[in-house]
Amino acid sequence: MVSRRDFIQAGAALLTAGAVTRSAIAALPEAPMQDSPKTQPPLVPRDGRPYNPVVTLNGWSLPWRMNNGWKEFHLIAEPVVRELAPGMKANLWGYNGQSPGPTLECVEGDRLRIFVTNRLPEHTTIHWHGILLPNGMDGVGGLTQPQIPAGKTYVYEFEMKHSGTFMYHPHADEMVQMAMGMMGFIVVHPRDPNQHRVDRDFVFLTNAYDITPGSYTPRVNTMLDFNLWSWNSRVFPGIDSIPVRLGDRVRIRIGNLTMTNHPIHLHGFNFKITGTDGGWVPPAAQWPETTVDMPIGSLRALEFDADAPGDWAFHCHKSHHVMNAMGHDVPTMIGVDHRGVAKRIISLVPDYMVMGERGMADMGEMEMPLPDNTLPMMTGSGPFGPLEMGGMFTVVKVREGLARNDYRDPGWYRHPPGTLAYEWKGDI
Repeated sequence: MVSRRDFIQAGAALLTAGAVTRSAIAALPEAPMQDSPKTQPPLVPRDGRPYNPVVTLNGWSLPWRMNNGWKEFHLIAEPVVRELAPGMKANLWGYNGQSPGPTLECVEGDRLRIFVTNRLPEHTTIHWHGILLPNGMDGVGGLTQPQIPAGKTYVYEFEMKHSGTFMYHPHADEMVQMAMGMMGFIVVHPRDPNQHRVDRDFVFLTNAYDITPGSYTPRVNTMLDFNLWSWNSRVFPGIDSIPVRLGDRVRIRIGNLTMTNHPIHLHGFNFKITGTDGGWVPPAAQWPETTVDMPIGSLRALEFDADAPGDWAFHCHKSHHVMNAMGHDVPTMIGVDHRGVAKRIISLVPDYMVMGERGMADMGEMEMPLPDNTLPMMTGSGPFGPLEMGGMFTVVKVREGLARNDYRDPGWYRHPPGTLAYEWKGDI
């Protein structure tokens, strides 16, 4: 049996930036990697306490191993390349091949041992946001622990004292490391699998980037003027839909690690806030909403009964958060007739396009030249034409007849006769 002291010494000394011995690797749990930006199937627990797994939107859950009563995970902090949406990739920092890192799932009462290997060019730590644990495991570099140097591995050990919805992120060079995408989700399931049970349980983090059009790496000193607002480091139309079976009880857990709040709005349903990063909300304290305002550094769990079939929009209600790579300095040209000027400009610049004199909706279907690795400001198509969206937007697709564990996109909704808005043909 390997003692706790042996594990810590191995983590602190054996892993270096160079070659790693076979004996050192044998002492560590596997560190699975994932590079696909698509939503992965739920990770059904193969050992340990049973639970009902979550589905990470455009992400995945990290496998573990059981070792003498400890549930062991291995996180690798490293540079990654993340596809924000088809046609654009970003050079980010993350964990185990992705940003955000994989979701960690466990059960109330589990004893966790988490190995964190640093493959970044600078030191790092991990703070376990919302978790009640010993002070020396809280992950604040310089305050509660030494920084994890580049090339080293540290070990965190603690017991999960209560179930709920939590996050992990660095508490080292935060302005850079979080701006580069270092974060992840933690879900602690109740000890009783039937407590707080739902049929479908989704999770994602809100994050934001400032990536100059034509470039690949975020600007890390931006405070407010971000141009890409994302869910799990994806922007529409790259955010997967949320497929739900008609009649399901649905939970969506959201964490906010951006520098502003987000009023997240769901069409078609009333929901209740059933959890925060402080724990579960008692039923007597819940009330119906269609929008939840996500404060900075917070988590919320919302629940609803999927009793209405259709394709229901789900998005941030800040209008500029459902746009990509917008230009803050573009003047308003509404009502300005500049067709004559445009003809003269086109004679010199053949690709020039008139924009904004009737509003900006035309940009939803324009194919104007863009720098490499740059997304349109408004994009995406639906069954009736351009959606004129970007950023923090997806669709909750409620369908009758989905299998219990079927999370595939069911396609666009077919509206029954008499349920679709139509053009009036009579007198006006």
